Amino acid sequence: MEQILNILKRYIPAKLFKALQPAYHFLLSSAAAAWHGWPSNKLIVIGVTGTTGKTTSVYLISKMLASAGFKTGFTSTAIFSDGQTEWLNNKKMTMAGRFFTQKMLKKMVKNNCQYAIVETTSQGIEQFRHKFINYDILIFTGLYPEHVEAHGGFENYKQAKARLFSHLKQCKTKYANDKKRVISAENGFKKIGANRVKKTIIVNGDDKYADYFLDFWAEEKVSYKVIKSKVKSDNIIGYSDIKLVKDGVEFMIDDKAKIKLNLLGEYNAANAMNAVSLGLSQGIKLEKIKVGLEKIKGVPGRMELIKNREPDFTVIIDYAFEPEALKKIYNTILNLEHSKIIHVLGSAGGGRDMARRPKLGALAGKKADIVIVTNEDPYDDDPKLIIDQVAAGAMNAGKMENENLFKIEDRRKAIKKALALARENDVVLITGKGCEQAICVAGGVKIPWDDREAVKELIDRNNIKQKF
Repeated sequence: MEQILNILKRYIPAKLFKALQPAYHFLLSSAAAAWHGWPSNKLIVIGVTGTTGKTTSVYLISKMLASAGFKTGFTSTAIFSDGQTEWLNNKKMTMAGRFFTQKMLKKMVKNNCQYAIVETTSQGIEQFRHKFINYDILIFTGLYPEHVEAHGGFENYKQAKARLFSHLKQCKTKYANDKKRVISAENGFKKIGANRVKKTIIVNGDDKYADYFLDFWAEEKVSYKVIKSKVKSDNIIGYSDIKLVKDGVEFMIDDKAKIKLNLLGEYNAANAMNAVSLGLSQGIKLEKIKVGLEKIKGVPGRMELIKNREPDFTVIIDYAFEPEALKKIYNTILNLEHSKIIHVLGSAGGGRDMARRPKLGALAGKKADIVIVTNEDPYDDDPKLIIDQVAAGAMNAGKMENENLFKIEDRRKAIKKALALARENDVVLITGKGCEQAICVAGGVKIPWDDREAVKELIDRNNIKQKF
């Protein structure tokens, strides 16, 4: 079905297609849902949106629910799960095509899932990919400028997110049994309010735009906030005493439970609070939520650690590709015991925010001891130009080319250089791709790639000290 529509699209003049785009996207979403039998009506659907923390939150929620005894499927930037099998996202898209998403939801139904989690992006919302998904719970992780060029400004970006929350009111009511399995409401069953799946909004209460998103309609609204006093407020879940510990972060929830999360970064406490808030909204006991979260050993491509024994240095791989996320990474690394930080980074082409290129370079230039600028996803842009723009930011921050700043277009060679320069107790930080499975270059070509596998391969070959 999708292939037929894409073929028809080729025969429509470009100008006409642009004018018809909203209708095209709407009809495509409708067709996808109908083709697969409206599967979201048979699941409790959780939508996670925000500028950062979406993927980690999706993963934490899914594992917490599974630990509590609920079968769960999900779609995210890093991983897909149909409730039975997990695999890395090889689509180079966070919110994949409508037919793929609806097909995934259908598989979740077939695999007897109770919950489905859909990482929902502003660009996906712009293309109506959220339409005809019957959401029940929406989670807002936070908001700051990103994709502003693609949306024509921050206000448009914020309003794109807002359209997901206004969509919640149009989503049909569902009913579930005591095991959270969606069932049909017949013979006056609708009168039993206790079994109604409440349309719920969960919001990061510490975010600047928390009130804006809490203002949308919902049957139940919950926010979580860092608290400094023991004063309690209705519908606010407090957490406190956040601190980095060995290989993770620790925090308290309402003075009732201490959670030790096996993920580096204080910001991951907020990501975990999305899972805590969701669990509590679903009637899961805090002790069960704690057990589920503490079982998680890591999230692929998110502050993922790879150790090298001789010399004893650490490689950290993370998806962070914009300045605010990168600041959070550095706030964590700078609090860890280390000698030098060697940072491998780049920036994307293809119309992605060009203004962030020198900002990324400047941040790396200020925080890292050695900066290596390389290719990320140039699409149809000139990769050398992107590298030069990132490197210019590092030079403005005081780095000197060929001394503590290197420009290496080939990403494998760039990583190899970083590993060759690493000494005992150093941190090699590689950002921009995480566990992505391809580098996107000109003409729509995708070159198979995985930062993590490249690092492991280069270390295993024992030739990382070779000269270039």
